[in-house]
Amino acid sequence: MNANPLKTGVLTEHSVGVGTVSRKMVRERAVELALIDGRAPNETSKADWVQARRELTGEPDPDLNAAAVAAAPESERWNPVPGSTGTKTPVPVGEDEDGEGRSDKEQLVAEGMAGAEQDQKLQAARTAKKDL
Repeated sequence: MNANPLKTGVLTEHSVGVGTVSRKMVRERAVELALIDGRAPNETSKADWVQARRELTGEPDPDLNAAAVAAAPESERWNPVPGSTGTKTPVPVGEDEDGEGRSDKEQLVAEGMAGAEQDQKLQAARTAKKDL
């Protein structure tokens, strides 16, 4: 569980604070996702809208959690049989760390790199569309 929900989601875009996420912002990001996938701006799908909202608000991706559980070997999954030998107590997460143990600075760097990658994909999609 995230201790501070204010630390998740998009904080800045091109060095400008994002503020409250609006429907217009979600629509613009959904259009960008459609362009990146090679579709016209008016061909946004429901999946584009869901992904855009998740990116802007910092909601976790449910598919990642399910994929992690499915990837774990059967022997390492939780054993629901009573009488288990015990459990390992999780190390408490610091206030400035996420569930993976990354500090605020590491999280900001990762967010910046992801944003730069998205910008590059969007520019490439726009350039490819102009060349056609």
